[in-house]
Amino acid sequence: MEGQSKGSSSEGRPPNPLSAATATAYRPCFSTDRLPLPCNKSLIRHPSLMKSKASDVCVEPGHVLENCESEFIPIVRSGAWADMGFRTKMEDVYVCVDNFSRDYGLENFTDAPNAFYAVFDGHGGKHAADFACCHLPKFIVEDEDFPRDIERVVASAFLQTDTAFAKACSLDAALASGTTALAALVVGRLLVVANVGDCRAVLCRRGKAIEMSRDHKPLCIKEMKRIEASGGYIYDGYLNGQLNVTRALGDWHMEGMKGGDGGPLSAEPELMSTKLTEEDEFLIIGCDGIWDVFRSQNAVDFARRRLQEHNDPALCSKDLVDEALKRKSGDNLAAVVVCFQHQRPPNLVAPRPRVQRSFSAEGLRELQSFLDSLAN
Repeated sequence: MEGQSKGSSSEGRPPNPLSAATATAYRPCFSTDRLPLPCNKSLIRHPSLMKSKASDVCVEPGHVLENCESEFIPIVRSGAWADMGFRTKMEDVYVCVDNFSRDYGLENFTDAPNAFYAVFDGHGGKHAADFACCHLPKFIVEDEDFPRDIERVVASAFLQTDTAFAKACSLDAALASGTTALAALVVGRLLVVANVGDCRAVLCRRGKAIEMSRDHKPLCIKEMKRIEASGGYIYDGYLNGQLNVTRALGDWHMEGMKGGDGGPLSAEPELMSTKLTEEDEFLIIGCDGIWDVFRSQNAVDFARRRLQEHNDPALCSKDLVDEALKRKSGDNLAAVVVCFQHQRPPNLVAPRPRVQRSFSAEGLRELQSFLDSLAN
């Protein structure tokens, strides 16, 4: 499927993933103790984004999940797994960094937990996914407002990554491609998730699935309104008849999608945040190949059972990917599991409800009739 993208083809349709011959396992080059890729120290940075004002980046209201005050401090540990699945090439990328400040050379940073996790689902090639995986975290840590104004910094980093990739593509047309992206940061008790596209993050809160992102699909009403306002359209369930996502990094080569004045394909992430408490057990981050065959609650239930068995986030990530393959997911697969506590998830015992028994009037009449028949 060389040159084909997840959401685009020469006929304006995604390729058939089931046409591939055999599934080949893909072992990622990233881990909790290794940096993503050997990147250059000098970043390509658009002049207009050297220092973004808070008003320049929209962090939508109503996306903050508040919890009661708590002294809880998360103990972060993570694992990840990826597999090419039934595709002929691998375009999913992930990064896990349990100690963000140490691995990216931040000095005088907080001693509290600080971690960075992300998944990228490339289409039309892997260049955009690799580029974003390398540059997005560096744009975050190089912003002088990090971590004070973390939501603005993260949103700005997404836009800077997109603009930097456009510059790179203008120098080398062979890089032309796109990627969805989802990043999760843990700073102290704060969990911040930023998303463009259809990767998903789901928090397990005492066994209940809490979605920390929203899939950006063409048939989403909110996205349709934004697309129409920016001059785009939805045709047969595809953005401009070409892509099956409405937000992505890259894709600058696709006519009518992006431009200097904006366009229907947005690189601006939606953000959600929450304060972690003792009830928050783990976070699942996955590319859409996982969510094609798992509902959010189903994934949480499955992962929770596995963690109760072995308490290993890396093995749990592999369990999720293997199960998705068993369920015939037709896409590349990548999953990250982040645990917030040392112990296994506890067994949940639902309280037995008090049963109030009473007779209806009709029941009393039937009982009385039965007693009367015995008396006779």
